Amino acid sequence: MKYMLLIYGDERCWTEDERLECMLESMRISDELQQQGKLISSDPLHSVTTATSLRIRNGHKQVTDGPFAETTEQLGGYYLIDVDNLDEAIAIAARLPPAKKGTIEIRPLFPKPQVGAEGLTDQTAESTA
Repeated sequence: MKYMLLIYGDERCWTEDERLECMLESMRISDELQQQGKLISSDPLHSVTTATSLRIRNGHKQVTDGPFAETTEQLGGYYLIDVDNLDEAIAIAARLPPAKKGTIEIRPLFPKPQVGAEGLTDQTAESTA
């Protein structure tokens, strides 16, 4: 089962030393998960100040600087993992340093339908069987 762990936190809550230690510990966890065949991808994101948001309204493109919502916590990074179940995803998320100061949102990935000669086929039943 594939899960995305979305890392949320207040960008201003880390000192430079804490940010470095968080990054190093997160990289150690990533390396461990990679060796176990459970990590698909993980990366930190640039500051929310570099974000660009896009909306299409009434057929018109609206592009604005900044994140899509005003919040105290910003999306700061992600892990894409492939594990046996939600309990294992929760256990991994609990080890991530940002969980101590922010929030780790755990979301299962929705399986994409397969496209074949007959058109779209739903693989959800097969992938959960």
